[in-house]
Amino acid sequence: MNFLLYDSRPNDKRSRIEEQVYDTLEKLDIQFKRIDHSPAATINECAAIEKFLDVHICKNIFLTNNKKDVYCLLLLKGDKKYEAGIVSRQIGSSRLSFASDGELMRYLGTTPGSVSVLSLINDTENKVTVAVDSDLLKNEYIGCHPCKNTSTLKIKTGDITEKFITHINHQLIIINV
Repeated sequence: MNFLLYDSRPNDKRSRIEEQVYDTLEKLDIQFKRIDHSPAATINECAAIEKFLDVHICKNIFLTNNKKDVYCLLLLKGDKKYEAGIVSRQIGSSRLSFASDGELMRYLGTTPGSVSVLSLINDTENKVTVAVDSDLLKNEYIGCHPCKNTSTLKIKTGDITEKFITHINHQLIIINV
C-alpha cells in the first residue's frame, strides 16, 4: 500500500467527532503524524499501517460488567489477547465482557473498529474507566484512529497519558495482561 504522511489535520470536512478530536489535539499542542486509508477496523487490517508508521497500533476493547454499571476501555498492544479474569481483577470489577455496539455509541460516540483512546473525548460524565496494559506504555508512540477507521494517527504515548487523558478528566489504570 502507498500512503501519504501528513503532520496536520485534514483539509477536507470530516465527521463531527473527528473534527472534535483534531480541535482538542491542536488545543493541547499535541503533535501527530496522520495517514488516510481505506477502512481498517481490526488489528490485522492495520498491519500495513502499523509498518508504514513504525508504531504499535493500539487494540481497543470496550467492556462492561453483567450489571452494566461499570464500563472500561482497555488499551493493549495489538499482539496481546484480552484475558477477562486478569483485567477484571486488576480494575476491581466483576467479570467483564464485550459491551454492545449501542453502549459503545452511547458512551464513546463511535462505532466498532473506530474506537480508540481518543473516543474518550465523548465520555464527558466519566462513566468509562481507562485501563492500559503496561507494555503499551513502554513505546514512545502509539497508533490510534481519530474515532474514524479511515485515518490513523501516530502520537507520543506521553502526550496521550499526560496531556489528553488529564484534559478529559480521566485517569489511567495501569494493568499487566
